[in-house]
Amino acid sequence: MEDPKELSADAADKITSKNVPDVFASLYTGSGSFEKHEKSPFQAGEGSGEYMIVSWLTTNRCNLKCRHCYQNAGESKEQELTTSEARELIDGIARAGFKIMIFSGGEALMRPDILELVAYASSKGLRPVFGTNGTLLTEDMAVQLKKSGATAMGISLDSLDREKHNVFRGGEEAFDRTIRGMENCRRIGLPFQIHTTVMDWNRDEIIDIIDFGVKMGAMAVYLFFLIPVGRGRFIEESALEVESYENLLRAVMNKQKEIPIPIKPTCAPQFTRVAKELGVTLDRRFSRGCLAGLTYCVVSPVGMVRPCAYMTEEAGNIREKPFDQIWRESELFARLRTKEYGGSCGKCAYQGICGGCRARAGYYHDGNFMEEDSYCAHGLRMKGEAKHA
Repeated sequence: MEDPKELSADAADKITSKNVPDVFASLYTGSGSFEKHEKSPFQAGEGSGEYMIVSWLTTNRCNLKCRHCYQNAGESKEQELTTSEARELIDGIARAGFKIMIFSGGEALMRPDILELVAYASSKGLRPVFGTNGTLLTEDMAVQLKKSGATAMGISLDSLDREKHNVFRGGEEAFDRTIRGMENCRRIGLPFQIHTTVMDWNRDEIIDIIDFGVKMGAMAVYLFFLIPVGRGRFIEESALEVESYENLLRAVMNKQKEIPIPIKPTCAPQFTRVAKELGVTLDRRFSRGCLAGLTYCVVSPVGMVRPCAYMTEEAGNIREKPFDQIWRESELFARLRTKEYGGSCGKCAYQGICGGCRARAGYYHDGNFMEEDSYCAHGLRMKGEAKHA
């Protein structure tokens, strides 16, 4: 494979703007507006349950050793859900009104029954999508996934520098295999998007990675802002400082005005405020920042239900209660749904569209996930103004 630094230029020759998926290219207005987008498999449109997304961490097993992994993945956990239990989980997800099911991990493609479970989820009216490192996405696997009903793949890429990506992901050939995975998806018509974890060492690459996503034919670029849980605890110093974080969000939202695919910051709910301040009209699917416990939750490899992948609080165990009952009755979810936040989040005019990151609030406030998200430049400005009032 060619040098990564030349890869995006090469891709630019091979993949013009005409190759961008029609669902985005034909509807993009050039003004930062995506209001008329067709439904992305990762985020659906209006209607009961249409915004609701569940992520199942199918296994703790993984073929890489990523430095930031919230799941601390590697070997399979004891007592991971069986095929039968996974089917029961899928039944509960469908009953609860969810429409989108993310198969994640670990590395979901290492689970032997994954194709069977994707097909079962599809048969229940769910749209199966994936979060994967992409290294196992051979052309044959991509074909089988598509035939089974998978509608999109989220593929992780953290640097356009081969060595940096490989070191961070813990695999000598991770970069090359990930790029081949994208190419295989593109070749057989399985939509994919790029997932990038944002840290201080790759922040200057983020705009280039977004451009690369467009050139590769990705359907979207999702940016995950580091939260120090799992192995991420050991690289907390890599998280962006508050003003740097704000500046990057502004750069990303300005970039959104220029490109024909959505950019979605994740674990950075302040992007909704920044977009409003900059006059960027977001896709209606991105109308709220933090979704934890509201329209999104996570199920662990052993069946524990949590508000999001970065929160350790547990809402219940599907081996003890059906998923749909946990979703309806959990006291943890009920508390999150009050939206009664503390500190600057509770006083913020943007509370309805942002909500602050509940995982980050809990991490920095001794487990109180309803406190303010202190990683917010607007919140700091509010406090400064209050002091001088």
